[in-house]
Amino acid sequence: MVNVAVLGYGTVGSGVVEVIKTNKAIVDKKAGQEINVKYVLDLREFPGDSVMDILVHDYNDILNDPEVEVIAEVMGGVEPAYSYTFTKTLLLAGKSVCTSNKELVAKHGPELINIAREHNRNFLFEASVGGGIPVIRPLNECITADEINSITGILNGTTNYILTKMSKEGLDFDTVLKEAQALGYAERNPSADVDGFDACRKIAILSSLAYGKSVNFEDIYTEGITKISDTDFKYANKLGKSVKLFGKAEKAGDKINVFVAPVMIGKDHPLFSVDGVFNAILVNGNVLGDVMFYGSGAGKLPTASAVVSDIVDAVRNLNNTAYVDWSTEKLELADIKESEKKFFVRVSGDKASKEAEINKSFGNVEYVVADDVNGEFAFVTDAMKEKDFEEAASSIDGMITRIRME
Repeated sequence: MVNVAVLGYGTVGSGVVEVIKTNKAIVDKKAGQEINVKYVLDLREFPGDSVMDILVHDYNDILNDPEVEVIAEVMGGVEPAYSYTFTKTLLLAGKSVCTSNKELVAKHGPELINIAREHNRNFLFEASVGGGIPVIRPLNECITADEINSITGILNGTTNYILTKMSKEGLDFDTVLKEAQALGYAERNPSADVDGFDACRKIAILSSLAYGKSVNFEDIYTEGITKISDTDFKYANKLGKSVKLFGKAEKAGDKINVFVAPVMIGKDHPLFSVDGVFNAILVNGNVLGDVMFYGSGAGKLPTASAVVSDIVDAVRNLNNTAYVDWSTEKLELADIKESEKKFFVRVSGDKASKEAEINKSFGNVEYVVADDVNGEFAFVTDAMKEKDFEEAASSIDGMITRIRME
């Protein structure tokens, strides 16, 4: 029997306990021995919940118990919830740690991996990206014969839900955001989701694993969806396209271009039909080609399932550190201004009066007319570098917005 402790009894923590209890026979069989949840750590009380029998409020009860060998850290945050301090101390004490904490992994991943390796234990984080979608382990163990050309992900269920509702029902951003908050898909303060920060941390983790070096999420160009409007979707529908928030890492010569931003894509794109709160991650390898991971990117039980899978892996490898290619060496990122894309552009005013100016600045463009849109027009550029687009756009009066295209 292997004793496990769960740090945090919130949505994911309670899910971890539930998954182990509900699927005990399956979990124990796959682990090779019985998994016993000996402690759950939380500052709160849970009257009437069976967790009260194993609930503790002092972290040291877990740290100092030599019988506890594997920890599920599902508190969230980095320092405010002591996640970094707790995790580091537990690893130093010779306990394996499994976490769903993307902030912790994005900021301290390589350091914690090294500490685990030095103590012949594991720091595992499958649930930190994509919730219940298995993608970390495939990157580490399955897609190892390939050079990764690119990773493209719809990595945030909240923003994908909002964009899907705007696209299919013609609703504006504020209306859908309020609906998402009412349904529990978005927090009262939705900034982490709608401003792209959540997706930024996830693509930082994925790109670090794909290329074996550390990507600082603070260095990633990040643009959220707050400027996307229902009018953008009127044009997108006219073009047979949709808008998704992408986290993307792709090779750019000897550097890697990493960004988070809304991207307009067509029906031939593999991620076009990923709607609602679902997530998907598209990996392109130089030998394998395209492979896609799709499923519930968040939620109590999908995320808990991924954490429990890591617990099983940690139990199987109690004295053997799983290989993770993620060094502390910093990955050199390409300047996004040098990357090349087509752009969808909306401009206020009359097309006839600005057409000559636009053609002079951008060269060949495709003009777009959408139904029920007055007082403005739109066009699509040829592929051009971001810096060249910015220079050309600076000469156009009345530009409302621009969206990158693939």
